[in-house]
Amino acid sequence: MHIDWPARIDTIIWDWNGTLLDDVSICILSINELLARRKLKTLTHGTYREVFTFPVRSYYEAVGFNFDIEPFDVIALDFIRLYDEKLNGVLLFPEVVETLSSFQQHGYEQFMVSAMQHDFLKQTVAQLGISDYFQAISGIQDHFADGKIDMARHFLAKQNTDQDSTCLIGDTLHDYEVAEALGIQCILVAHGHQSIERLKKAGCPVVESLKELWTLFRINGYQT
Repeated sequence: MHIDWPARIDTIIWDWNGTLLDDVSICILSINELLARRKLKTLTHGTYREVFTFPVRSYYEAVGFNFDIEPFDVIALDFIRLYDEKLNGVLLFPEVVETLSSFQQHGYEQFMVSAMQHDFLKQTVAQLGISDYFQAISGIQDHFADGKIDMARHFLAKQNTDQDSTCLIGDTLHDYEVAEALGIQCILVAHGHQSIERLKKAGCPVVESLKELWTLFRINGYQT
């Protein structure tokens, strides 16, 4: 695969959930608990990856929640509670440490921007032992995951990164939207919260695994 990028990429902005953290299964279990309590149709793995979207309000509406009956904030906080209960056993995707280490060894700066609440994000990353791979990490200020474009814009402005040499790696179409808003490149990984068919609609490079991602960088000459 060839990518016609204007400059050498030397800075990676990582998404967290579904890109490095393999949390799709607990997201499905948590949302299905909420749906079952309300006698709504539960989701299969395939259905979930076809309907999950940002903002999460739209996702909740798509799977059947009615905000005229029950406020969004109540549902969102209930989901976060269930998710938190299940998070302790969640692991990184198998290639994460090798991938982060390879980028680090070859001189790339690495940052993380996530729609997870900031303090909770830093705690989770630290518990999984990968904090040292990142120059800085930024999450949102609440648990409602309405989007991360403004947060990412402010965060990157503080880091003084060069747009032309920066690439965001994520697993959803919203990650592509964030990259577009920031004026940086984007690669999407199709092992997370949205299907490869949906991701390909963005028009940016899509890979199926982090292992394939690193091969992509070597092929395109971005490895030092």
